[in-house]
Amino acid sequence: MAKSKLQRRNKIKQSIRKNIFGTAERPRLSVYRSNKEIYAQIIDDNAGNTLLSCGSLKEDAAHKGNKIEQAKEVGKTLAEKALAAGITEVIFDRNGYLYHGRVKSLADSAREGGLKF
Repeated sequence: MAKSKLQRRNKIKQSIRKNIFGTAERPRLSVYRSNKEIYAQIIDDNAGNTLLSCGSLKEDAAHKGNKIEQAKEVGKTLAEKALAAGITEVIFDRNGYLYHGRVKSLADSAREGGLKF
């Protein structure tokens, strides 16, 4: 029986999350990609808290351009918020998605914004 895309992504996600764990010193940057929007969170897994979040739905400037340009804007905005909160290093969690397209553009713009991962 063939697996659905969601089942396949969840299996990949579980194997990634076995090795990735965010701490207070180096939190986890988690990406969620829907068909229309893209969201990113910076999470401290020790405390179980979301420190920062950003998404293309929330940002008015992110609705300009195509989806890859929106992802770049979200990454840049998240990096600015993180640096203002004193977060410079994160662990990138692609959440089972391929490191390609919107996920890659978000990561690249976050790096350009000053985050290290």
